[in-house]
Amino acid sequence: MKLEPLVKDTIYHIYNRGINGENIFATAENKSYLLKLLDKHLGDSASVLAFCLMDNHFHLLLKINADGEIVTRNLSNLFNAYAKAFNKATNRTGSLFEKHFKRIKVDDENYLKQLVVYIHLNPKHHFELDFTKFKYSSYNAFLSDKETKIDRDEILKLFEDRENFIYVHHQKKELLDEKFILE
Repeated sequence: MKLEPLVKDTIYHIYNRGINGENIFATAENKSYLLKLLDKHLGDSASVLAFCLMDNHFHLLLKINADGEIVTRNLSNLFNAYAKAFNKATNRTGSLFEKHFKRIKVDDENYLKQLVVYIHLNPKHHFELDFTKFKYSSYNAFLSDKETKIDRDEILKLFEDRENFIYVHHQKKELLDEKFILE
């Protein structure tokens, strides 16, 4: 299957999981290392709009700022560098990720908003964790005034302001809570 090429000035949901559903992160240090590699390999070629790193999968929301082929190569280098380091640290061999990273083009503002919330609620959805305290998600970067690599302004504009950003996340969380109660 031919993968859709990444296109400059376009937003993509980039995601993947461990081969056979296995963990791709064994420690918090692994997750921190991937974030460092993200900054190192993407630099200015893509802006990070949101992310969540779960134990066996990840979600990145990226805006492509350079030629798509360059960004694709940079992402491949990032994931290869991470897999080699992870395999060495955990004394394993072979593929870490399921095939190539997956990508979905995001060209609708409502879908983009839903995707940001979906990415941030991943800890709640998958493991009943408090998404507001989950360290390896960009959610708290939007609530802080500290310097961040996240393109905070672009996303907060979508939600109008921080208060509405928080409100929308909590409304969706309550819907998830109701779903679990009904099941």
